[in-house]
Amino acid sequence: MNVPRTMDLFAPADAPASLPARSAPQTLVRPVAPREAPRRSTAPSGVPLWLGVHVPALAAQTAVDASRILQSLATRAQRFTPRISLAPPDGLLLEVRSSLHLFGGVEGLRRAMAGECAQLSQTATLAFAPTPLAALAGARAGRPFEVLDTAQLTGSLAPLPIAALRWPEELIGRLACLGVRTIGQALRLPRAGFAQRFGAARLADLDRLTGRADDPRERFEAPVRFRRRRELPCESASHALLTAALRPLLDELGRFLAARQCGVLALEYRLWHRHAAPTCCVLRLGTPLADAAQLAQLLEERLRTLALPEPARACELRAGLPVPRVVQSSGLWQPGERGGLAAASGVDLIERLRARLGPEALEALALVPDHRPESAWRVVKPEACLASEAGTPHRPSLGAGHPARASGVGAHRFAVRPLWLLPQPRLLRQRDGLPRWRGALRLEGEPERIETGWWDGRDIARDYYNARDMHGRRLWLFREREPPHRWFLQGLELLNLSDTP
Repeated sequence: MNVPRTMDLFAPADAPASLPARSAPQTLVRPVAPREAPRRSTAPSGVPLWLGVHVPALAAQTAVDASRILQSLATRAQRFTPRISLAPPDGLLLEVRSSLHLFGGVEGLRRAMAGECAQLSQTATLAFAPTPLAALAGARAGRPFEVLDTAQLTGSLAPLPIAALRWPEELIGRLACLGVRTIGQALRLPRAGFAQRFGAARLADLDRLTGRADDPRERFEAPVRFRRRRELPCESASHALLTAALRPLLDELGRFLAARQCGVLALEYRLWHRHAAPTCCVLRLGTPLADAAQLAQLLEERLRTLALPEPARACELRAGLPVPRVVQSSGLWQPGERGGLAAASGVDLIERLRARLGPEALEALALVPDHRPESAWRVVKPEACLASEAGTPHRPSLGAGHPARASGVGAHRFAVRPLWLLPQPRLLRQRDGLPRWRGALRLEGEPERIETGWWDGRDIARDYYNARDMHGRRLWLFREREPPHRWFLQGLELLNLSDTP
């Protein structure tokens, strides 16, 4: 009796054909029900992904107000991507493929963008698509629209109304007479006949919609200067009301500067009156600042000294050109511990004094590369020193006129200099060839010779000495190398103000 053999479909190709059936592996094949593919949270690599934002409430605004709100929203959206395009009067486009992993995928980016709209008291519908026009049409349709792959784009666009493309009403009416009310129905029409009847430009719109043609968009550029105006709730000359109206403007300025990683060196707070000319309060800074709280504190100092001709009815904040600023991390040490944060506290103090007393009330000392003590420093504006200290660790400016420090010999044995230099060297009396000042002086250490200045006609040839007086005060004096070899006092260490000669 012949037993029929069963061929194993999964046996190797070189297996013998006479293999007994009972030795073949028992393989059970069951049909598997198709399962839905897992939803992708990010777009495929290399495929653009556009976020379309539609703000329906802007249709009821005036053209000026709608444009202002749309630009404010675009400026806020710069934290998501630099590729932003306006779609006036009520739309915005963002290319966000490279930003998804920074904001938790599509859902995270959707929540973040909705939060930015809420900050402007606006409600928006959002849509994701591989082409900008598809993302905009999906957002205008007002229904959930999220397409991350080009292969699914045409099928997802099919049920959307043709009105989402914002074609002229006359054209939409003609299509409706033909029974074409959705984008899918328009895509199924013959291309040649569609172009002949409705125009090649509308066919090009469909090609840009589905990705068959490129859709270049003009990139949004945020305004270079900050300028905002706000009407006051009532006419008032109250300092509290004026500062309260200033705070929101400064908060907006802080966000404006943070988006550009810049600071400002000048601010103008302008107050408008009914009958008088506008009152201007100008704040000039020595180092670029971007912190809204710090700017508010400085500007309020200036407002306290402002006299208004009459109550103000509106206010306006204007900022100078944004300038790059160096952002420093906080140090390990607290203020006063090994010099920790001394520079920051010094800069804050100088800025507050300038705001309260005026920019001309303060002066600073700067080093000059010259060995002559009286020529090794000069008076400058504080902003020159603040600008140099903004990106470098703070160094005390005591003894800024010291020639050894100016010449880069800080490690030399003659690098010690007194704290106080006299405006002009003071001639000393001498006895037996030794100097005297309020009694006998005791010279210490070896002399330091400074001989320079021949090129500008103010040459010197001196031997400098460290000395102590009878009370233990340290003095810095020199002896002329040319006859009559006089002695002069040039610097001293002050213990109290009465020591000033």
